[in-house]
Amino acid sequence: MKAVIVTAAGGPEVLEYADAPDPVAGPGEVVVKVDAAGVNFIDTYRRSGVYKMDYPYIAGDEGSGRVASVGPGVSSEVKEGDPVAWASAPGSYAEYVAVKEDQLLPVPEGMDMKAAGALPMQGLTAHYLCRSIFPINEGHVALVHAAAGGVGGLLTQMITSHGGRVIGTAGTPEKAEIAKGYGASDVILYTEIPADELTTELPRRVRALAGGGVDVVFDGVGKTTFDASLASLKVRGMMVLFGGSSGQVPPFDLQRLNSAGSLFITRPTLAHYTLTRDETLWRAGEVFGQAASGQLKVPIGREFPLVEAADAHRALESRQTTGKVILVP
Repeated sequence: MKAVIVTAAGGPEVLEYADAPDPVAGPGEVVVKVDAAGVNFIDTYRRSGVYKMDYPYIAGDEGSGRVASVGPGVSSEVKEGDPVAWASAPGSYAEYVAVKEDQLLPVPEGMDMKAAGALPMQGLTAHYLCRSIFPINEGHVALVHAAAGGVGGLLTQMITSHGGRVIGTAGTPEKAEIAKGYGASDVILYTEIPADELTTELPRRVRALAGGGVDVVFDGVGKTTFDASLASLKVRGMMVLFGGSSGQVPPFDLQRLNSAGSLFITRPTLAHYTLTRDETLWRAGEVFGQAASGQLKVPIGREFPLVEAADAHRALESRQTTGKVILVP
């Protein structure tokens, strides 16, 4: 089979499109013929050496496809030809990949498989953020940073579908229009605010739109927006810091939460909100079901053939994309 192999840490140029042995389904595993592989920032961290890896390895963890073969010990519920997706299966930048049964996410028959490959990580993340961390109900107002992005676009749609209102942020007028298309009532452009005024001006605009502050901030940007996010919250509001695309937030004085209005803050991760198979299937069932019915738009920003994986990484790292980047074998 063809696969994208990383032989040493480095830039996108170290991604090598080459022949690799076909995977064999071991105990509790299936082999899947890949329809689409999701491209995520964690893939770039591993490729570049930020996360230590044993070289060589086949890149990628996320994707979708149909079951090609079933290993010993796999449940009789899983059959050849089943459409499936997964968020964690090392070696997903390939024509075939071995996936553990407990990582399989059922895909509704007839659903677009490229959309299915784009959903697992970002879709499950958006779901736990607005259904478990801060369960959105009618009347809640949320600030969603990067509301035109992969998680941001899905999160905005989920919040509005549960009766919440979204004030979004974006980097360009084009991205602002995309965010509004997902349901954001208002979008604030970073480019309209001088960098040295972001901490004061962004909260001022948010508070004016929200009538005194938002109930919750979903912040995947991190370092550059953290202070502005805290200052945008109403009394007893919640700060949900789920990423750090601009860098990690340095330590801060917890007394700030007291003086700013008895605020709450959390730094969650998907692994702790998919602790059981039942919980994972509940999240996946809602996310994939809504996508299959058309209720949830799956934002695929760029699509690359597998042989152009290096270009896919360049596009993602340039932060010029909206929605999800996928690879198609």
